[in-house]
Amino acid sequence: MKVMKFGGTSVGSPQRMKEVARLVTAKGEPVFVVLSAMSGTTNSLVEISDYLYKKNPDGANEVINNLEDKYMRHLPELLSDEQRLAATRDFLHEEFQYLRSFTKELFTSFEEKSIVAQGEMMSTHMVAAYLEEQGVSTVLLNALDFMRTDKNAEPDPVYIKEKLTALMEQNPGAQVYITQGFICRNAYGEIDNLQRGGSDYTASLVGAALNAEEIQIWTDIDGMHNNDPRIVDKTEPVHQLHFEEAAELAYFGAKILHPTCVQPAKYAGIPVRLLNTMDPEAEGTTISNATEYGKIKAVAAKDNIIAIKIKSSRMLLATGFLRKVFEIFESYQTPIDMVCTSEVGVSMSIDNSSHLGEIVDELKKYGTVTVDTSLCVICVVGDLDWSNVGFETRVMDAMKDIPVRMISYGGSNYNISFLVREEDKRRALQSLSDHLFK
Repeated sequence: MKVMKFGGTSVGSPQRMKEVARLVTAKGEPVFVVLSAMSGTTNSLVEISDYLYKKNPDGANEVINNLEDKYMRHLPELLSDEQRLAATRDFLHEEFQYLRSFTKELFTSFEEKSIVAQGEMMSTHMVAAYLEEQGVSTVLLNALDFMRTDKNAEPDPVYIKEKLTALMEQNPGAQVYITQGFICRNAYGEIDNLQRGGSDYTASLVGAALNAEEIQIWTDIDGMHNNDPRIVDKTEPVHQLHFEEAAELAYFGAKILHPTCVQPAKYAGIPVRLLNTMDPEAEGTTISNATEYGKIKAVAAKDNIIAIKIKSSRMLLATGFLRKVFEIFESYQTPIDMVCTSEVGVSMSIDNSSHLGEIVDELKKYGTVTVDTSLCVICVVGDLDWSNVGFETRVMDAMKDIPVRMISYGGSNYNISFLVREEDKRRALQSLSDHLFK
């Protein structure tokens, strides 16, 4: 069985929902479908929550009314059977009445998560109704019945596999199984969400639990490109990536995929394909545990980076110095992207400035601190094992005219990274594309 995930744009209108239905039934094979909320819905639900936090029920009700009107206008375009249309209209009306019930109660983050979850509930119900109208054997499974996180807010794979397997056994023989992406319950049974990776994470967890043949992530672009198509001309999709290559690209700027969401698929050895709903015949990108040797695959960039350098003679031959430095970042929950060291200094890059002042104050206990802002990390990904003689030279040659603040190489077999000024980003990306791919 294949798992197919469709994002908000893919189910953003009745016509798009019909196209999703066509894609999931095209081969007549049993599939498991994970859906996001209709595009724009989650933003409206967050806005409703914001009004309720501010104790403005009138503002919340106005957004609810506008959203309900949008959904009710969509229904006749999606469904033609009067009985099914009426049943789905009743379901949506109950959903919006449920949203209105929050305008009369105390509002906390628990209620907000319940509100935000309703977008996926509505989209899955509508698509399931359309598939049933088309005569497709369809089972709608509630993600809250099997998707759960543990006390560390991480997915609980043993629980997920046990509950999902039982639900599949209770509903055998369907052509299409549908569930909601993003939403789950936490260890205490409360409605929550998966946060990182959202619906992609759900698809990966479901695929691992079912030991799926393949996990397909359908978006509105044809896979990961070898450079940023918004900046560089004539980029091309990368047809094959190792999971670690995909994670590097995702972390350093390829927005099509969250870096952690495919980890369950990686550990289960299940390939992930990135496909385009607007061009279903395109090959897209396949991500697996296979390495394509001897190739540089792609370039990505990450903005709003800050470099922090601490210089201290006390670091010379000292043990424990780096531990003390890193513990400061850990205490403020600020991840470090890149690290470069010398005998008397260490430079680090971060992308979160919320505790920058406190971090710098703490670091000044150990040495002289310098901070550079408005920087950008440029990441080159591929088979960059040190035994591939000359690969790093090709990359460095492309960067020969770009001022570089830091270089990171050797921490991974798949990545070499450069820290440059944001104003040099476009020039650097174009030069790398010219030298490496043309």
